Amino acid sequence: MSPMAGTPEIVNTVADLRARLAPVRERRVRIGLVPTMGALHEGHLSLVRQTRVRCGVVVVSIFVNPAQFGPNEDFARYPRTFDSDCAKLVGLADLVFAPSVAEMYPEGFATRIEVGGPALGLESDFRPHFFSGVATIVAKLLSACMADEATFGEKDYQQLLVIRRLVADLGLPIEIVAGATIREPDGLALSSRNAYLSPAERKIASQLNVVLREVAKKVQQAEPTASAETYGRDALLHAGFTSVDYIAVRDAETLAPIETFTRTARVLAAARIGTTRLIDNMAI
Repeated sequence: MSPMAGTPEIVNTVADLRARLAPVRERRVRIGLVPTMGALHEGHLSLVRQTRVRCGVVVVSIFVNPAQFGPNEDFARYPRTFDSDCAKLVGLADLVFAPSVAEMYPEGFATRIEVGGPALGLESDFRPHFFSGVATIVAKLLSACMADEATFGEKDYQQLLVIRRLVADLGLPIEIVAGATIREPDGLALSSRNAYLSPAERKIASQLNVVLREVAKKVQQAEPTASAETYGRDALLHAGFTSVDYIAVRDAETLAPIETFTRTARVLAAARIGTTRLIDNMAI
């Protein structure tokens, strides 16, 4: 396989992936992995471009991971757009790793990774299965690819910290790189789930980043975080969100709760419009 091959080659098994990458590794070409669940948008593509700059060979995985969806979540209706995804990766990725569920979770599969630290609270309070499912599949993807680096978006900020913790704790020889959140002109973070929004809901969704900025400003002006969080929750409901799972100001490195702003922090939120759940975050 020659780097920058134009149309990416599609492989479906771990054995084939390793076989394609073995000669690349022998030549000591840097390999980058961008794990995705498909339904690719500009946010994903920005991560691929970022990886392309640093790596001679880029692998994009496309796998809708059932282990991170709860029984009442949207696994069945999660958008699957494989052909158009591959078309978007022409000239950007060298390999697309698209395994089946049976390839990643064969019969008799009985292992899950449990994570603590930054995984505790926030998303885990509402989706207790989520980070175990994420950690398990990410560990399997990293093992399958054996890349030099893997890139994850800051939009899923808690997930990014969980994966960094996972790699550090397991001593995996791979660099975890963060990619900046890509936003629409009105500030809404790009997400595959935005496709679920009706035009009216899409207008409401644009207020999520506005409220996050307002909360960040209040914290920077020395307002207690609890007061700023209450303001943010009320503001989202007033804007038309159906419900708010959380809006929280946390330490940017550990996600531990903080009472006042004394070091780098992050405001994170998850809220629903109808049946669509959106998440976002912003640095303070």
